[in-house]
Amino acid sequence: MDVQLASAGLAPEAVAGLASIDRKGDEPALLELAAKRQWPLQLFAAPQLSAVAVPNPSEAVAREMGTASVAEASALLAAGSDGDLLLAKTVARAGAGEQGAVTLAIARCPEQWAPGQGQLHLVGSGPGRLDLLTPAARRALAESSVWVGYGLYLDLLEPLRQPDQLRCDGQLTEERQRCALAWSWPARASGWHWSRRVTAASYGMAGLALELWLAVDADQRPAFAVHPGISAVQLAAARAGAPLMHDFCTISLSDRLTPWPVIERRLEAAAAGDFVVALYNPRSRGRDWQLQRACAILLGHRPASTPVLLARQLGRPDEQVERHQLGDLPIEQVDMLTLVLVGNSTTRSQDGWMVTPRGYPGAALV
Repeated sequence: MDVQLASAGLAPEAVAGLASIDRKGDEPALLELAAKRQWPLQLFAAPQLSAVAVPNPSEAVAREMGTASVAEASALLAAGSDGDLLLAKTVARAGAGEQGAVTLAIARCPEQWAPGQGQLHLVGSGPGRLDLLTPAARRALAESSVWVGYGLYLDLLEPLRQPDQLRCDGQLTEERQRCALAWSWPARASGWHWSRRVTAASYGMAGLALELWLAVDADQRPAFAVHPGISAVQLAAARAGAPLMHDFCTISLSDRLTPWPVIERRLEAAAAGDFVVALYNPRSRGRDWQLQRACAILLGHRPASTPVLLARQLGRPDEQVERHQLGDLPIEQVDMLTLVLVGNSTTRSQDGWMVTPRGYPGAALV
């Protein structure tokens, strides 16, 4: 086989794997070759192979195997829809002291890939500053051959990307499409699914990706891992001082995926429970009234003097952090790049810092 590889200008290291008809699945020589070279073996049924157009069909092979081609059709099928034959079927004769012969063909996959189980990593990029990435997130990014994510997130991570790492940009609000794109890359090499290590740089995509993972048969799933990032609310709290020293919650004001009545019930519960509240997706051009309604609900349970932090573009060059009070919050300054952090009834501002006591008046640590 090495002779045929050399005739096609290929080194053994260029071989992604072996492919043949399923009737050869117990062929000792084929199995031994796959194990010796550590090449994965993909087997196809005769009807699959029959559907592949090949340059050298054989009636004799068709009578014996139920398909007019095994070598060429298997190679092309494994290489994917855009693959092409580098070497048409040829017979490799046994060497000195050996018996038998083998018919082989070589096809080229248009994209570089390495077969195997593959891995899909969901990386929380956090606010975007590279020094705020966790070591696990950096490692997943460094070891992946494909990056998928919203363009803004990938822009922030771009200094870490190597020339041989493919970048696939998605659009805002298209989380499901980005997840599907991340899953499609490992499978593009057709015969050996989940061949790539792919990273999806994400905010709120892990659930969608896990749903897709669970929908795949257990023996066909790639390895799956989630690497959490430092969240915007954590960085906002650090900028403010210590506002999260008591129970808190995060609520998105976007009603694109959650009905507004559900969001309003959550706001009412958080306000009644006296939680410190972080509001994500607080205000956009098409949603310019929800933040005002959220403030009204919170004001029903805490004073107008309650400290509020407006943190915009956290961890980025245009970062802006402003301190206000709930009763006179400049709502028109808030946009989708802003996180609104609202204190509870005990939160106070002092000397430029925002602090929430660990307990309520009269409470004592036992």
